[in-house]
Amino acid sequence: MDMASTFLVIGLGRFGTSLALKLMDLGSEVMVIDTDEESVNRLAPHVTQAKIGDCMDEEVLRSLDPSSFDFCFVCISDNFQSSLEITSLLKEMGAPMVVSKADKDLHARLLLKIGADEVVFPERDMAARTAMRFSVNGALEYIELAPGYAIFELDVPDHWAGQTILDLDIRKKYNVNVIGRKENGAILPIDTGFVFAADTHIMVAGRPDDVARMVE
Repeated sequence: MDMASTFLVIGLGRFGTSLALKLMDLGSEVMVIDTDEESVNRLAPHVTQAKIGDCMDEEVLRSLDPSSFDFCFVCISDNFQSSLEITSLLKEMGAPMVVSKADKDLHARLLLKIGADEVVFPERDMAARTAMRFSVNGALEYIELAPGYAIFELDVPDHWAGQTILDLDIRKKYNVNVIGRKENGAILPIDTGFVFAADTHIMVAGRPDDVARMVE
């Protein structure tokens, strides 16, 4: 049986709280810590372990044994100096993977310089995903794989109903690959003979402008 991944989430603002809950939904083991007692108590019933403490205190942070977690997330929103110091301390204490939240490019560069393995921009990423979803007709979800290339979950265009991938010649016309269909939460393969229905949800990969052109 595979062991669940273990996560330490430091800071229970909106991002840290949402992250911890989603990780639990995905079957991970999650410890959270924050200085705010109310935030910790509110989340405690929903995570593996919850602690009240200030990770700027080296002894408090060491007591969590950061090296024992697969991933450590620094999700502090209101004090960048704290994020820097905690990120540095986590690496000094042997944390194998430290992911720190940033709001600015300058902050990201500094976090990476002092030891963060990765930096995330939650507000920027959410804004980009929201803009992309609503700029591509029928888009339900969007995952960027690389700059200028993404996977989209889409409602099929109305005129696709009753036709196959071969009938529509999608790859040649639009430079977009249909990689599957989504049904009851599962992604299923699509062969060239599959006939699209009006309510089919598809997964496609391509450049956003090509996908937008495909569903016009």
